[in-house]
Amino acid sequence: MFIGRKYELRKLEEYYSSEKFEFIVMYGRRRVGKTTLINKFMIDKKKMYVVGEEFNEKIILENFTKAVVECFELPKSMPNFTNYSDLFEFIIDQAGNERLVIVLDEFQYIATASKGFLSFLQNMIDQKLLNSRIFLIVCGSSVSFMENEVLAYKSPLFGRRTAQFEISPFGFYEATMFFDNYSAEEKVKLYSILGGTPQYLIKFDRALTIEQNLKKNFFDKTSYLFDEAKNILRQELREVGIYNSIIQAIANGYTKINEIATKIGEERDKVSKYIKVLKEIKIVKREIPLGEKTNTKKSYYKISDNYFSFYYRFVCKNLNLIEQNKIDYLYENEVKPFVNDYVGHVFEEICKEYLLKENNKTEKPFLIVNLGKWWGNNKKERRQEEIDIVATNKNKYILAECKWRNEKMKLSVYKDLLRKSKLITSDTDDVYYYFFSKSGFEESLIGESKKNLRIRLIDLSDMM
Repeated sequence: MFIGRKYELRKLEEYYSSEKFEFIVMYGRRRVGKTTLINKFMIDKKKMYVVGEEFNEKIILENFTKAVVECFELPKSMPNFTNYSDLFEFIIDQAGNERLVIVLDEFQYIATASKGFLSFLQNMIDQKLLNSRIFLIVCGSSVSFMENEVLAYKSPLFGRRTAQFEISPFGFYEATMFFDNYSAEEKVKLYSILGGTPQYLIKFDRALTIEQNLKKNFFDKTSYLFDEAKNILRQELREVGIYNSIIQAIANGYTKINEIATKIGEERDKVSKYIKVLKEIKIVKREIPLGEKTNTKKSYYKISDNYFSFYYRFVCKNLNLIEQNKIDYLYENEVKPFVNDYVGHVFEEICKEYLLKENNKTEKPFLIVNLGKWWGNNKKERRQEEIDIVATNKNKYILAECKWRNEKMKLSVYKDLLRKSKLITSDTDDVYYYFFSKSGFEESLIGESKKNLRIRLIDLSDMM
């Protein structure tokens, strides 16, 4: 079953229809579905597909030869190519004027196995491939390599690509297509646990409850998801122990550099360097209040992938219970009491996604240009304040509160947001108030929304 990626497929087809040489750079974290997307695109097309592996140049060229033999239906006794120049010239000659898709998957392994390969490919593009109808896709799961060695200004390939695709995990709405038989509340919980990585989404059994799936897929030492987070880090990084410690600290509420450094017992500068790497591979991201400059000190770090966040919050620190097979105790005492608080943070991100989705369709109440969160100091009342969502376009604002609670939202939430709004808006600004609630709204707030059309109440059924 192929789900989502409609935009990416449409753009790939557009480039394919150009009938001229195209050089597509595609990258994204492991398991996000890059290869599945490419395979879907290549259906009914003439293609050559090569997967890079951690071998030397000789073995990689042997694999290339096998792909050439298969693509052009040549005798299997054909001798292996011994250099890339002969290989590519042969492919160009065989392809002639035919449209041919060539995919170099896990490109980072191909490129690093041969010194000077990127420069070779640059010259091959400039001298030969530009005059062909070949559709070349290089695809990599090492995000830092693809960004720094292929796309960056210093790369020999800089300026040669005709398009780049960063393939990210699915958002909430695409991810929940894997679980269309679950309730709205369950879909939010599932996305909070698994995130949008297709390979993780398919591991949950649609016939089981969330509790049963957690016990089977997270708290069972033999399961795929039990050790997947650490496996990803081992594939991408060295000194995994420090990275594990940083991610676990963030997952458990230590979100500023000094807090993280103190928690894990490492120097601040060292922690900063490691966090920079985690940002590059899209595991961690830095958040700043909307409207602040990028160099502001009002920042914190959060885990950008829900699977990693859940894993380091609920699995890593309970390994002793898992080792003892105390799974029921673990769920009842270490997960169930805290899961609503955990889901609440993800719910805010889902609300942002809903807001953008609806705004994209109608541009109401105005076209959103900037979207984020706001927090800061209330000097008058001498305390920190926070607004879950702030969306802006010049002097127009949407301010939103998001509550994942087992109680209806009260009128007091609106009054509190109205009070906080004065900290970032003026009397001349155009302000709208949105309220997202898991459990609906009290009559007093519903009544207020009927009198004030700038108030919008949104429950889970509205969001689905």
